[in-house]
Amino acid sequence: MSGSGQPPVGIDELLDRVRAGYRRVAAHEAYEAAQAGDALLVDIRYAALRERDGVIPGALVIERNELEWRLDPQGSHKTPEATGHDLQVVVICNEGYASSLAAASLHQLGLHRATDLVGGFQAWKAAGLPVTP
Repeated sequence: MSGSGQPPVGIDELLDRVRAGYRRVAAHEAYEAAQAGDALLVDIRYAALRERDGVIPGALVIERNELEWRLDPQGSHKTPEATGHDLQVVVICNEGYASSLAAASLHQLGLHRATDLVGGFQAWKAAGLPVTP
């Protein structure tokens, strides 16, 4: 039992809970939003996966362990793209699992428009969207 008196939550239930808090986006929707300048694509995959599969042109690469520090608009280590709490961020991992937890974490920082890509990079690639080796 956890300290709260509640039974522990499994990862599948946790994913369901965090995903209920926002609307996830599909690959073509993310692509169109990025092309229109309405969304910042953020690739959180680790280097070995980027080297193996390529990268999404124009996506900001921030590895998962740095994400909150780099995207917090009030943070001292923020990236120039972290312009404010209204920023639409689409988090992309390999298959769309870690990105859901990452998006939920960004919501806790006040990035209320943060979301993630259903199916992750693999769905982007399968949709035939641009990938740079």
